[in-house]
Amino acid sequence: MPIAVLSQTRLQLALTKAWQRRGVFAWLLAPASVLYYAIYLCRGALYALRLRRPTRLDVPVVVVGNLYLGGTGKTPLTVELVRALIARGWRPGIVSRGYGALDSAPRLVHPGDAARQVGDEPLLIVRATTAPVAIARRRVEAAQLLRAAHPECDVIIADDGLQHRQLGRDIEIALLNYRGLGNGWMLPAGPLREPPSRLDRVDAIALNGEAPTVATATPSYRMRTHLASAFALHSPKLRIDLSALAAEQRSHGWRLTAAGGIGAPDRFFAMLRAAGLVIDELPLADHFDYSTNPFSDCTADRILITEKDAVKCADNLSLANDPRLWVVPLVTEIDPALIDVVVARITTRRSAGKNSDGPSPA
Repeated sequence: MPIAVLSQTRLQLALTKAWQRRGVFAWLLAPASVLYYAIYLCRGALYALRLRRPTRLDVPVVVVGNLYLGGTGKTPLTVELVRALIARGWRPGIVSRGYGALDSAPRLVHPGDAARQVGDEPLLIVRATTAPVAIARRRVEAAQLLRAAHPECDVIIADDGLQHRQLGRDIEIALLNYRGLGNGWMLPAGPLREPPSRLDRVDAIALNGEAPTVATATPSYRMRTHLASAFALHSPKLRIDLSALAAEQRSHGWRLTAAGGIGAPDRFFAMLRAAGLVIDELPLADHFDYSTNPFSDCTADRILITEKDAVKCADNLSLANDPRLWVVPLVTEIDPALIDVVVARITTRRSAGKNSDGPSPA
């Protein structure tokens, strides 16, 4: 692996580990966190005093986000929420920042786009749901573009929009994973973009996997994820159950490497082992762009990657045609009670006369 890639990955892993406790690293950066918190309070005061006002759209807005910097499972939650709303008769659209996109200008995302053009997560969402997706650095601009291009959309889901207060919202869902709130401190001494008390003001908390419960009156709902199968990147019709892959590994003595350019690659590795696979770990930095080949020195018989990695590997011909690369999709299950809460809230918004396109979906 190139030295620059290795250094970036090690730095990210070191930060994640340091943010789980209040050690020397955290205390050294505590003054900077106090400054960050002061700026946060000033920004919040602008909205509290109505010196700044959020932009309200003519359709309900559902915000999915987190306090912990980095990956907690927002994209899988967004995908499953979109699918659930479609199943109940809604026509959702999704807005996202488009992290990693070449251009920050507002644009629609299409299934045939390259990940480097629109970002890995928006591309993954549009391919997984077929629902309209728009990206922009300012979520409001993405939402306005989406409404103009797709007036049939009757609800908008903002992926990673909790901190973007300019976009008005009708319901907020905060997501926690197994790391919980880390050491409980805000950036840079801790991993939090907002203080833990922010959870008291969201409408629902989604607990991903083994996420610990938190001391708040806000209702929480479990979100379950697991891995079941894999398909070949170069030929997606080639599929295999992970149980069968584990049997073949034992039979042939295959060496498997698992790579993850995601916020929590250790969780991906743990789920593969839970499926019976023996793997070598290759953690990569979150949003790793695959402009360089991290597998050039890898001698594994199979390389297992996430769907988020796959959308970027597909843009690199040497990776797209590598028969060793197999994609392991994440299977996500959301507590139906959380879907009921979302549907009730957005139905109430429509019933209040904010949108006059006809009766609310059931």
